[in-house]
Amino acid sequence: MDDEDGYFGEAVAATYDESAADMFEPGVVDPAVDLLEELAGDGRVLELGIGTGRIALPLARRGVPVHGIDLSRAMVARLRAKPGGDAIGVTIGDFATTRVDGTFSVAYLVFNTIMNLTTQDAQVECFRNAAAHLEPGGCFVVEVGVPELRRLPPGQNVVPFRTSPTQWAFDLYDTATQAMSSNYVEVVDGRGSYRSIPFRYVWPAELDLMARIAGLRLRERWAGWAREPFTGESDRHVSVWEKPAD
Repeated sequence: MDDEDGYFGEAVAATYDESAADMFEPGVVDPAVDLLEELAGDGRVLELGIGTGRIALPLARRGVPVHGIDLSRAMVARLRAKPGGDAIGVTIGDFATTRVDGTFSVAYLVFNTIMNLTTQDAQVECFRNAAAHLEPGGCFVVEVGVPELRRLPPGQNVVPFRTSPTQWAFDLYDTATQAMSSNYVEVVDGRGSYRSIPFRYVWPAELDLMARIAGLRLRERWAGWAREPFTGESDRHVSVWEKPAD
C-alpha cells in the first residue's frame, strides 16, 4: 500500500460514512458515548483511529475534551468538515506508535480498528502506546469482534458477508498466522472493481496478555456497549483495561 493514508485514502473516505451508515445510528453510537463519557469523568480522552469522528464528535458535544490520532488525512478532512470537527485536535500518524502531549483519563479504539494493525508486534505496541498516554487509574477501551472461525467448516477459509447481483464481499482467513482480509467486488456499468483490506484477528485472551505486557489489568469485559454479559456465544466484546493507580 503506497498511499500515505494507508487503506483509508480518498477513495474510501469519500463514501465511508455512507457505507457504514448503520454504525452512525444513534442506537449504536449513544451507548458507546455514554460509557466513554462515564469513564472519562472530568478528564480528557484520546481516540486511536479517530476517522471521520463517528464517536469523537458526539463525545465532544457533551463537553468531553477529545484528541485523536489517525494515519489518514482524507478521513480527518471529513471530520474537519463536520460541525464542531475543526475544534477537535488530531495528530496525523500511526496510532500504534504516535505520541501526543499530556495524559488522558481514557484511550479508546473502536469498531474493530485494532485489527487494522496487521502484526502481533504492532498490536502490542498499540497497547504500550495507549498505556503511556494514560494517567494512573485511566482506562484503555477496545471494541472488536470475536474471530468467526466457528463459521469455517474443514477445508474452507472464506466467509461471505454480502452478496447481490452487482456486489460481493467476503472475509479470507489464514488460521496459521491469524491474518485475514476483507475483500470487495463490485460491478458498475459492466465494469468490475476489486478492493482488499488486510487485518489481523485477535482473541480476547491474547488482548489480555498484551495489556499485561503494557502494565494494564482487565477491569471489565462486556458483549457490547450496553454492558451485556460476555459469553462463549458473543460475537464481539467491549473490554476495559485499567492502568493501576499505584
